[in-house]
This record gives sequence, C-alpha cells and structure tokens, in this order.
Amino acid sequence: MPTNPLTPALQTQIDLALADAARRTGIAVAALKVASAEQVTWPDGSLGCPQPGVLYTQALVPGYRIRIEAGGAMLDYHAGLRGAPRLCPPGRSRDPVPGDSRI
Repeated sequence: MPTNPLTPALQTQIDLALADAARRTGIAVAALKVASAEQVTWPDGSLGCPQPGVLYTQALVPGYRIRIEAGGAMLDYHAGLRGAPRLCPPGRSRDPVPGDSRI
C-alpha cells in the first residue's frame, strides 16, 4: 500500500519495481504485494543504497522508495525522480531523510 498519495510518477515507479521483482523472483506480478511506496528525500547521491568504495554527491536528492513482498522476502527499491528504481541488496539499504524533508 502506498503511504503517500499515489501520483502518476509514483505509480510508474511502482509498476517498474513490480516488473523487475517479477523478473528476478519468477513470481507473477499479481502475486507480489506492495508493502510501501513513498516519495522521499535521500541524504545523498547513493539514493540510500551506497556501494563500497564509490563517492556520491553530498546533496539531498528527491526520489522514491518502494518495498515489495515477494514469496516471504522483502525487496527494497530506491529511485531518484528520473530513471527506473533499483533493487537495493539486503544490508546496504539506508533510510531516507526523516520528517518534513520528504517530498
């Protein structure tokens, strides 16, 4: 269930994340569940999913976070305002900026 009002841009991000989750897991899109979907502000250019050894811009980045339940696993997708959401592997995911900074 989206936690913010569902905008066309957020719906597009959800659809892209569902399609990727179905491809990765082999589970039909209809059997996947959107646990949460929201517009957020990421603390830097890593979009909340930093890769070891990579330097990122140190500016706030508006974007999206979508969590999908797939066969007992939780898949965490992160995105900026442009581009497709990317799956963030377990253990690498960072939370967006809390509070009023969400867009």
